[in-house]
Amino acid sequence: MKNKKPNAELVWKQLEDLLAPRLRLSVIERTVYAHLLRHSLQFSLTGVGRNIRLSAGPVRKAVRRLVAHDALRMVQRSKRGHLVEVRLPDEIPAAGLTRIGLRAAAKQKATGIRPPVNLEGVDFMKNKPLRDSIHAREREQCFYCLRRTPPSVQCLDHVVPQARSGRNSYRNLVSSCMECNTQKGETAAADFLRRLYRERRLTAAELAARLRALDALASGKLRPSMPHNL
Repeated sequence: MKNKKPNAELVWKQLEDLLAPRLRLSVIERTVYAHLLRHSLQFSLTGVGRNIRLSAGPVRKAVRRLVAHDALRMVQRSKRGHLVEVRLPDEIPAAGLTRIGLRAAAKQKATGIRPPVNLEGVDFMKNKPLRDSIHAREREQCFYCLRRTPPSVQCLDHVVPQARSGRNSYRNLVSSCMECNTQKGETAAADFLRRLYRERRLTAAELAARLRALDALASGKLRPSMPHNL
């Protein structure tokens, strides 16, 4: 945070009107950010949760996502708590609220031309158009067994399960048939693909191609097309 005293009214407007929509912050994430911005640089998860009436689990997830967006910079973790630098909205690169970003926003408003969306911060489970973009990326095929998946049998699968902190990122979501989704469960995706090969549901060439696709997914090379109405 900069040394000069921030304009509280301006910061609040930037948080609610610009930062939260652009980073797609949840109500809990906005609450945690606002609380840390007002009250402390060193905190414990249970302490923050107690003050905003939440358990430590949701607070931990919110802090992780705020760190991922550079809204918080983790300085130190210890038994006493977390020491963080809380960044103002116009100090967060992904928010685009720097002078250059604000000029771009004004140009967008004047011309109606939207800037490219930062895919890294998008929750692809948030709504149907975003979920459909993952299905479209896989061309209506199951990512695992390669069968065609009509809408009645298709679903989204977390490559890294949510139980293991898997995110709703385009890097971690694939279109899957319901059978593969159920059978995979919390199994590692690569191990599940090898199981499909042993069961002769994939050929050796298909297995190799699927393993390469997993690597491409994790490295951000399989980017879906964003819906126009977002």
